[in-house]
Amino acid sequence: MTDPQIPILAHTRVVGKDATPTRWLLVLHGIYGSGRNWGTIARRLVEARPEWGVLLVDLRNHGGSRGFPGPHTLAATAEDVDRLVEHLGIDATAVMGHSFGGKVALVYAAHHGGAGQLRQVWVMDSTLSVREPEGSAWRMIEVIRALPSEFASRAEAVEGIARAGYDEALGQWMAINLELVEGVYRWRLDWEVIEEMLRDYFRTDLWETVVRPPGEVEIHIVKATDSNSLDDEAIRRVEAASTANPRVHFHQLQGGHWINTDNPQGVLDLLAGSLP
Repeated sequence: MTDPQIPILAHTRVVGKDATPTRWLLVLHGIYGSGRNWGTIARRLVEARPEWGVLLVDLRNHGGSRGFPGPHTLAATAEDVDRLVEHLGIDATAVMGHSFGGKVALVYAAHHGGAGQLRQVWVMDSTLSVREPEGSAWRMIEVIRALPSEFASRAEAVEGIARAGYDEALGQWMAINLELVEGVYRWRLDWEVIEEMLRDYFRTDLWETVVRPPGEVEIHIVKATDSNSLDDEAIRRVEAASTANPRVHFHQLQGGHWINTDNPQGVLDLLAGSLP
């Protein structure tokens, strides 16, 4: 039963024109993002596959989803998604997660794979290895903490991020997380919470779900060719799992980690051609 003390995740339903979906795809974004990051792909997907609807989810403490209590873990984040699906009264036939959201999708699968409704899990360029936190997303926390706590404009924040070595496009994307409060721009992200979420992402081992999918669920691991989120050892493990188990699939798509903007057509073609 839904706990009235815990908020419901902000979300957007995307359906085709005059369509009544019989199946739903949950889309879970990466750290610092929001559901709308995948809006263009969602709209094009439901045009191509009108029997499908897409639920774009803002994960806890991102986008419009605020006020969620700790602990801020993958398990808690997946429970939020459970609560949302129960609240809406829909059945999720597939779930797709990018980066941080990919591991949330695997936790969700572990909970629902034996129930029969969930058919596919898509893990889009997520780090599957368990290791100490690292990489550009992790370093971003230090960069933000070194900047002022408020800015006269979004451009000022973008400049600060660029000085730390990130490209301007990424800085502009991060600046979406600024809000105007009393004449100045402040981050709406809680950086202590973000750090807690990322630490749990790097330390949580979900290989068992990847190599032995629950129930009849298919696991689709997608690697962006220009990203190092999946290292060589992880690729070998996924390829070995796909050889041993016909319900494990490994795909490579041209592009960088932000595959939804680097290669939206490739993502769309893969999903439209592979969803049940």
